[in-house]
Amino acid sequence: MVLHYSNPLRFLCFFFVLIFSFNLKHISVFAEDNSEVLNSCNEDLSTFLPVPFGNISTNLGCYRIWNTFILRFSQDEKHVVNIILSTEYTNGWVGIGFSKDGTMVGSSAMVGWISKLDRAVIKQYYLRGYSKSEVIPNKGELPLTNIPPAIVVYGAKIYLAFQLKFDDHLSEQSVILAFGSATPVHSKLSKHDDKTTIRFDFSRGAQAASSQNATAVKPPNIGNMKRSHGALALIGWGVMLPAGTMVARHYRHWVRKWYFLHTFIQLVGFLIGLAAIVSGKVLYDRAHINFAAHRGIGIFVFILTILQVLAFFVLPDKDSKIRRYWNWCHHWFGRIILVMGVVNIGIGSCGEDGDCSFGLISFPILIIVYLTCTILEIVSCFGANKRKHVEDISDPSVEVNQF
Repeated sequence: MVLHYSNPLRFLCFFFVLIFSFNLKHISVFAEDNSEVLNSCNEDLSTFLPVPFGNISTNLGCYRIWNTFILRFSQDEKHVVNIILSTEYTNGWVGIGFSKDGTMVGSSAMVGWISKLDRAVIKQYYLRGYSKSEVIPNKGELPLTNIPPAIVVYGAKIYLAFQLKFDDHLSEQSVILAFGSATPVHSKLSKHDDKTTIRFDFSRGAQAASSQNATAVKPPNIGNMKRSHGALALIGWGVMLPAGTMVARHYRHWVRKWYFLHTFIQLVGFLIGLAAIVSGKVLYDRAHINFAAHRGIGIFVFILTILQVLAFFVLPDKDSKIRRYWNWCHHWFGRIILVMGVVNIGIGSCGEDGDCSFGLISFPILIIVYLTCTILEIVSCFGANKRKHVEDISDPSVEVNQF
């Protein structure tokens, strides 16, 4: 089999792909020391929290888990867990939920707020679905004890405190955090302004409560990670790959330039798409976000893209008998990638929680890109028909009817 065009170019591209792929695997989250968190953890909760939460403040582990959210907790040998969540507060509601798989649906949460009548309210909710009617107050699977949950606004912060009793020692647990700026009416929660899911280890102990060793754990910002994942997929599969395809279809009159430009654009699109795949894997591992349809299509598109890249390194010569089959596979795999890629971007733009805010960015861009592709196809077809018509008229063997 004879390779077509430049072997050194292919070697460099292949080497670049390998280096980029290996480097993308090393993504880490670092802990940071924060004096503000230390001050928060040293607060004397007994001055404003009721018994028993105020009395056990010296034995609480204390960690910043998201933005201004501070989580204090204690766990005894009987598997009784005291939880105190605090954050900055002006209005609206604040919630913390426990999830079995990291997703909102099927989880139970404690939500607190100050009503418009200045009443402190804290309730358990069962999150059966994403709509308001499926967020059910006074239901849930949290093993609350007989100790009444408490909610207090002290200074510029709100404190939610409750006690749970488990059958076994509580260790790692998926925790959902969210807040909304609208005050609930008749216990109906408004859509959250922001939310995140983290994995928290409740067996880590209370070392953060000491003045010398206080540490604030900085978890991954799931919202930013989702946006980064979406942006990478949009640029890679929604912009670069269609652009490279249009170069191959409509600019072959640039002789060899079109080939190298097509190859370069598709390679960049593949690398950006690979970064989207890696960020999606990180989301799945750290936040346990399992968006089955989006994930399945993404894996399928990625496999086809890998085959396209591998095919680049075994391009047969023009005179080879298998060149026509190579072209057929290359063209149809490319079409499937473009179609399924844009479908998957559309699905992912609304997220597993039905939040379509990213679609306000992705949908207009996709419309512009694919409208441009359509216009180029129409112009190309019109130009081809016009050239064929001119050739027919100039051919003396073709009989032209005159009217």
